Amino acid sequence: MELSAQQAWTRLLDAARSKLPDPTVRTWLDPVEPIALEGSRLILGAPDQFAVEWNESKHASLLTRLADEQLGSPLEVVFQVQEERTKRPQMDFFVAPTVGESLPRRRATRPLNERYSFKTFVVGKSNELASAAAHAVAEAPGKTYNPLFIYGATGLGKTHLMQAIAHAVLERIPEIRAVYMGAEQFINDVIESIHSRTMVEFRKQYRTAVDIFLVDDVHFLEGKEMTQEEFFHTFNALHEAGKQIVLTSDRPPKDIPGLESRLVSRFEWGMVADIGQPDLEHRIAILRKKAEQDHLELTIPDDVLRFIAEHVRSSVRELEGCIIKLLLYASLKHREVTIDLAREALADKIRQDLGATAGMLAPLPSVDRVQEVVARRWGVTPEGLRSKARTKTLTVPRQVAMFLARELLGMQLVEIGQAFGGRDHSTVIHSLDKVQRDMAADRKFRDRVEHARRELAVVT
Repeated sequence: MELSAQQAWTRLLDAARSKLPDPTVRTWLDPVEPIALEGSRLILGAPDQFAVEWNESKHASLLTRLADEQLGSPLEVVFQVQEERTKRPQMDFFVAPTVGESLPRRRATRPLNERYSFKTFVVGKSNELASAAAHAVAEAPGKTYNPLFIYGATGLGKTHLMQAIAHAVLERIPEIRAVYMGAEQFINDVIESIHSRTMVEFRKQYRTAVDIFLVDDVHFLEGKEMTQEEFFHTFNALHEAGKQIVLTSDRPPKDIPGLESRLVSRFEWGMVADIGQPDLEHRIAILRKKAEQDHLELTIPDDVLRFIAEHVRSSVRELEGCIIKLLLYASLKHREVTIDLAREALADKIRQDLGATAGMLAPLPSVDRVQEVVARRWGVTPEGLRSKARTKTLTVPRQVAMFLARELLGMQLVEIGQAFGGRDHSTVIHSLDKVQRDMAADRKFRDRVEHARRELAVVT
């Protein structure tokens, strides 16, 4: 099956999400659109020349390597400015400006993912409160739940809901002035404004020319005092003017370490809503929606969707990624999509015991098993991981065990804390973040964690 440019880019973008930080993907790669697949060259359209140069210098080589892995053949990835995108009505959406640029009526490339609408958001028990609040905000921005603060683990739909609000408001009020950005970009703009002595322009842009302010990942403001100062005053100016503010984070405001109490207080003024892990029925519904969106209803049988939903539990993003991987595997093997094929294609996601040949999947490992494997590999005892001791020899493996308990077992933060000596969930969140950062920065550490993960994937 020959791939289209859109299909090739979808697969590359999905693979890039596992290699790059979420804010980087949202800022630089989500706005990119495929233009053409010409032989061994994938041509991608970026918003402007700056985005072209940035993506070429920072991401082109990675995407080229991923193409070889994901598509099975070498592919050169090139970027160019896609001029015609600025002519589309839905692109009259305001992105965080570069310092010194006039924000009002700035026509910019679409920073929104067109798939992130209320229509494509699947509501279940784990997200119904956040969804209802987002709908209310979209109906009456600045009047209901201001700010709206949505929190939850990575890949559960926070960004989807935030962008759905923007899509709904822009569809009804095309002239509205909105800013959608990651906290990381706000931080960078503050730093640049300080260096270039243009804080007056910066404050004018963010505090007087915005109707809806949507900021992803505000936990990145942690410990950044100057940025928090600017964010505090920006928040106050917009809120007092009746402008809508929507924020997302991986944890509730009071659990963000290093966040000033005055910001915590303001983030809690409106509605704080969480998004949790979807249950089985919700996961099946999400996969069916994904299949419907991509017109795959006849390609992937219901029993295969259920099989995936039963054994992949960590996030919506991973569920959707399994669909892409399964279809690619089926294409490469020239086989129909069946449960047996899914078991082969998704072997790294689905834990099997030695009896898998009989079609029986192994149960998930217990948290005791996780502690036992990690303790042995790090040369400590499981009792040490559950103790109150805070020596480095115990802290690192304890954090790894917490990370694997969350990833493999889908345990709630409170449950993990209780299993590791009664620690509070903010400590657990710090541990999860620390392991993710260390895995990204240290290949040997990442390999060590992966070896533990693989051992746990086969329960004996």
